[in-house]
Amino acid sequence: MGVKPDNWIRRMALEKGMIEPFMDGQVRENVISYGLSSYGYDIRVTDEFKIFTNVHSAIVDPKNFNPDSFVDYKGDVCVIPPNSFVLARTVEYFRIPRDILTLCVGKSTYARCGLIVNVTPFEPEWEGFVTLEISNTTPLPARIYAYEGIAQVIFLSADGLCDTSYADRNGKYQKQQGIAMPRI
Repeated sequence: MGVKPDNWIRRMALEKGMIEPFMDGQVRENVISYGLSSYGYDIRVTDEFKIFTNVHSAIVDPKNFNPDSFVDYKGDVCVIPPNSFVLARTVEYFRIPRDILTLCVGKSTYARCGLIVNVTPFEPEWEGFVTLEISNTTPLPARIYAYEGIAQVIFLSADGLCDTSYADRNGKYQKQQGIAMPRI
């Protein structure tokens, strides 16, 4: 029998700094849970948000993104307008090993409220804070809570090392520190 997934994640986090800060187990009391789970790690968001706004009637263009399309907000609770979204970043900093790829999916507590978390995979040797897009699919305002669980990262281990990692390609979002806006 191989190493149990939660033991492997624990070892990689503690020995290789794969997740910092690392919560060794689920924190659940009076919060939306976060920390180490059976097959992944439940991440949190900080208290810094970029709330999408249509105040300037800008066109959303990933090749020429207008940062005026967001309002900066800092607080323990962020209200997402109806049918809108916010950008946020994780509390946790990740260093993904060369033989690992991750997928990130929203937590069921938020999904059952019509909130969807969108994140691209963390590629081999990607490093940084994760920028999250949290969509409110409902016609009502919705709350998200800083420093509580928002999504789960699932770690996929390869049989060998990839030929070209995110670091090898000098990926444009490598070592991002804050909420990263779209880049070309």
